[in-house]
Order: sequence, then C-alpha cells, then structure tokens
Amino acid sequence: MNTPWIEDEVQAAPRTDFRIERETHKLEKRLCRQMGQAIIDFNMIEEGDKVMVCLSGGKDSYGLLDILLKMQARAPIHFDIVAVNLDQKQPGFPEHILPEYLTQLGIPFHIENQDTYSIVTEKIAPGKTMCSLCSRLRRGILYRVADELGATKIALGHHRDDMLQTFFLNMFFGGKLKGMPPKLVSDDGRHIVIRPLAYAAEKDLIRWAEHRQFPIIPCTLCGSQDNLQRQQMSAMLKEWEKKYPGRIENMFSALQNIVPSHLMDAKQYDFKGLKVTGVASDDGDKAFDEDTFTVPTLPGLQVVPI
Repeated sequence: MNTPWIEDEVQAAPRTDFRIERETHKLEKRLCRQMGQAIIDFNMIEEGDKVMVCLSGGKDSYGLLDILLKMQARAPIHFDIVAVNLDQKQPGFPEHILPEYLTQLGIPFHIENQDTYSIVTEKIAPGKTMCSLCSRLRRGILYRVADELGATKIALGHHRDDMLQTFFLNMFFGGKLKGMPPKLVSDDGRHIVIRPLAYAAEKDLIRWAEHRQFPIIPCTLCGSQDNLQRQQMSAMLKEWEKKYPGRIENMFSALQNIVPSHLMDAKQYDFKGLKVTGVASDDGDKAFDEDTFTVPTLPGLQVVPI
C-alpha cells in the first residue's frame, strides 16, 4: 500500500485555547497514523473492500468508525463502509441513539435485532461470567449479517491494551501463549476479521471519545459484572504503566518479536532435530546482552554472585 495511509493530512479545527487545540490535533494525527500503519502492516483493507464496522455503542467502536471514516477520505484505494449494530434487547437499551447518530453521519448502517440477552441470562447462573456465551452468540450473528450485506472484512474495535490483556488472560488462566491477532480468518474460513486499532492505546481512545462527545451506551451484560478476569488484567497493566513507564510498549513489541527457538513448544520448533552446524545462529543463545545488562535496583533485591 502507499504512504497516503499514514501521511499527516488531518486539519485541526480552530479553537480559542491553543494548547487544547494542539494536543487534540496531535492525538488525532497519532490515531490516524497508528491505524494507517496497522492497515499497511497487516494488509487489512484492499481495493474494493466492503468493511463492516461493528458498532456496540462503546468508546472503542465509536473511535474505530470515526477514525476509519477519516482514513477512507484519504486512502490511496477505494473501499466502502457499513456500520452494524447488534441490538441484543438488553433492558433499558436506548435503541434510538445509534440510528440517530449514524443517520447524522450519513453513512450506510444496519441494526440487527436479536434477543441474545434472554438466552445468556437464562443459560448463565447469576454471578457467573457471561462474556464467553455472549461473544459466541454475537460472533455467529455478525458473521451471518456480513454475508447478507456482502461485507468482505469485519472490523472490530479492539485496541493495543485489549491485545495485551488477552495475552495475559491466556497465559495466566488458559496455559497458552496466545493473544488477539490484528487480522484473522474465521473458523469456517469464510470471513476475515480485522482490528484497525491494534496499535492504539486505550487512554488515547478515552481522550478521543471525550473530545468527540460520542453518545456512549453502557453495556448491561459484561460491562456490569464485577471482578472479571479481564478487569483484573486491565488493572494490572495500568498499575505497571504507572510504576514502570515504557513497560506496556515493550510488552506489545514483544508480541511482534517471537523467537520460537527460545521457547518450549516442540510443535513450533524442531528441538529433537537440532544438530551441530558449525554456523553461528542469528538469534544467538543469549536472552539479553550480558555485557551491557545492568541489574535494576529494587527494594529487597539481593544480588548473589554465581
């Protein structure tokens, strides 16, 4: 793809407060640049695609649609966008908000009405996590709607922090080194799911939602449950980011720098077949540069000579 995906072409609206204007302008450029880079890196959107943007009413999906519309206007290729909301018939759901918002935007949209709320609350005991069943039902419905609308890509609003949370959830509770990919093919092989906000930080999306004043709709299913494992992962990452600046960026970079020969999965690397070659490996046998490594000073840490 060509560079117009990530050129800084965003124009800031005039404001009385120059500092706020400048910071908002920088935020907009950063989000556009990150989305453009993700689209290029993973070839998310191609000429002639019809991208179905799944809109829940939360800050992330609003941000996804908003930034993707900006990218559509400047992209070096042509693609169409259709917004889709799944109305799960949750009690008190303000069903008028999204149609009114999307009508004002002037873009094609579809509201799918399916009472998954009753199914989930019937099948899941009170106090148990509803996310798994809810997501499976929602995924199946969205795949069907994508077929009906002729969508070639399904765009979800997951961001960088979601991906890290998923990685640690799988490691801590699932016993797998498995994350949330920026692009995947559905299990039936018929749909491509993309996450254009893969490089975006949640804190930036929160600021963008406040700036754009999106009409946020709270979730009364998973969003109302306390002590979810994902919430624990989110709190852990936020605490790390506060105490150790740069750690989040390093962990996210690690997801893009996998070295199978230095892990323990024999299905991914032929450990049994290893032979002496007499040729130096590009990876080397060190996890870090011992000559330049400095032991950090931490409370209670005692360095014992080896």
